[in-house]
Parts: sequence; C-alpha cells; structure tokens
Amino acid sequence: MTPDDLSIDYEEGGIVTTKQLDKVILSKGAWTTIMFRYVNWDAAKEEYGEDKFTIRRFQKRNGEYTPRSKFNITNVKQAKQIIEGLQAWTDEK
Repeated sequence: MTPDDLSIDYEEGGIVTTKQLDKVILSKGAWTTIMFRYVNWDAAKEEYGEDKFTIRRFQKRNGEYTPRSKFNITNVKQAKQIIEGLQAWTDEK
C-alpha cells in the first residue's frame, strides 16, 4: 500500500456516506499527511451536502498505514479563513 491508495470513502448500508472528491498528499514517509476534499450523505435530503475538508496523518508501520490524527474543516468559509491566515503568514517571508 502507498499513500496514493489511502482514501476516506466510507460505505454503510450500500450507500457511500463519506465520498472522497479529491486529495493532496502533503508529505510521505513514516508519517504521511494528506488533505482530503469530501462530502457526506444527508439521508434526510437524500443528497450529498456541501464540500468539507480534512487533514489526516497516518503512521506507516510494517507496511500498513494507521490513522493517527485528523483536523476537520467543516465548510468553505472556514477553509477560506485558513487560506487567508496562511497566505498572510507566508507573504511575510
């Protein structure tokens, strides 16, 4: 298994309740960090909700990747606030 194989897709009862839309591998190695873009299934509305984002860290041990930590970005507004903050900090350099 490689970082390219890692996914956050999750199926329950024949429905993909967490659907990965894209990912960016931020680092590889014994500790791998991946940023995912995804949507969750809203059973009440019978449709997927708005885009969400998560950054996940995996530890590779004996050829297997184990999830160790995650940070969820719950909506586009919060994602833009993070982008603006990082942009301001990196522009200072």
